[in-house]
Amino acid sequence: MMIGGLLLLGLLIYAVVRLTGHNQKSQPVINNPVQQDIGNALNILNERYARGELNEEEYARKKTELRK
Repeated sequence: MMIGGLLLLGLLIYAVVRLTGHNQKSQPVINNPVQQDIGNALNILNERYARGELNEEEYARKKTELRK
């Protein structure tokens, strides 16, 4: 009887986790150093554009170049 209750509790917990979508694939993880560098470069580019150091054309060109 006790084992059945534990199995039922485990199944309930499993169902809640699956239904709420908490799995490893839902959270993007960047382990590649090159992707991290590109992400950092894009952050810097966005900051420079926000400060007005780049016009829209320069921003778009550099952003495209970084994503290649």
